[in-house]
Amino acid sequence: EVQLQASGGGLVQAGRSLRLSCAASGISFDTYNIGWFRHVPGKEREGLACINREGGDVYSNSVRGRFTISIDNTKNTVALQMESLKPEDTATYYCGASPSICEAVVATARAVFHWGQGTQVTVSS
Repeated sequence: EVQLQASGGGLVQAGRSLRLSCAASGISFDTYNIGWFRHVPGKEREGLACINREGGDVYSNSVRGRFTISIDNTKNTVALQMESLKPEDTATYYCGASPSICEAVVATARAVFHWGQGTQVTVSS
């Protein structure tokens, strides 16, 4: 059974940092790239970052330079370090596994075969 467990969300003040973690089981990073996404009710789901097992990463324009995605192949985890958070970063954050290339995963936020449950990030001004 494939499971993606996202954690690390919370309430923070603007300008602070948070680190999200996605623990994967039942899938191989050889087959799937792992992406981070976010969703705000009433808006389209947004692809933020994606990484492959070699550590090759892709970011959306909205988070490039503030967010860093990393992978630990030994622990089957993917982290998203979020710096300089803004109120507009408030959303439910999800990790997902996709066989597509990371550029497509971030650009379309689609072709995700397996989703983790969301973790809420709230940034206060």
